[in-house]
Amino acid sequence: MTINEALRMVGGFFVLLSVALGYWVHPGFLLFTAFVGLNLLQSAFSRWCPMMWLLGKLNFRREIPAPP
Repeated sequence: MTINEALRMVGGFFVLLSVALGYWVHPGFLLFTAFVGLNLLQSAFSRWCPMMWLLGKLNFRREIPAPP
């Protein structure tokens, strides 16, 4: 799995988790959903994302090598 795929998986998990917590536990958890969205938006412009840095440290591949 590449970093980009893992980032989408983690982002989707965080959004779904925070929406569920906001619905069943406390509406304040929806602020976490907004934080994830803002972080994804800023990373589109700055090309820097803390989660991508963390996934890189966990040895996820940067890209899939091209076939020979």
